[in-house]
Amino acid sequence: MQDLLPGLDPIRPRVYIDTSIVGAYYGHEFRSITRLFFRRLEEGELIFVLSDLLQSELESAPREVREHLDRYPEDCFERVKLTKEAIQLADRYIAEKVVGETSLRDCRHIALATVAKVDVLASWNFRHIVNWDRIKGYNQVNNLLGYPSIEIRNPRDLINHSHDD
Repeated sequence: MQDLLPGLDPIRPRVYIDTSIVGAYYGHEFRSITRLFFRRLEEGELIFVLSDLLQSELESAPREVREHLDRYPEDCFERVKLTKEAIQLADRYIAEKVVGETSLRDCRHIALATVAKVDVLASWNFRHIVNWDRIKGYNQVNNLLGYPSIEIRNPRDLINHSHDD
């Protein structure tokens, strides 16, 4: 198996996913890549880190999206909760103007992933999350506060390209 990114655990990297990942499984634009990404989960190559924030966001999604993660065994996932520490970190991203106040939920996903020390956060949100300038800002705040830098990628960067053949 090839490494996802340099420095990641090649056995079973912990990948925090946000709501855009689950929704894209049924979408049009990113469906094929998202399904290859989920194949890595199915084959035991990754563990998805799911937050209670993700679960609450899925409640308003269409039924197939809302129930998608139920198709997988529980050992495919690690679950994390939105803590006071993560809320404070997310608030700091906004205070430091990495993004505006309307991006609070996005900041909470990043803060949850940071506090949980995941290997990588995966998202299709290119405006507020998978954005080079924003990633630099999140990591500046993380470094200022003593947290590790967070690796943020889209699933295209995280699929095992040997499946493409």
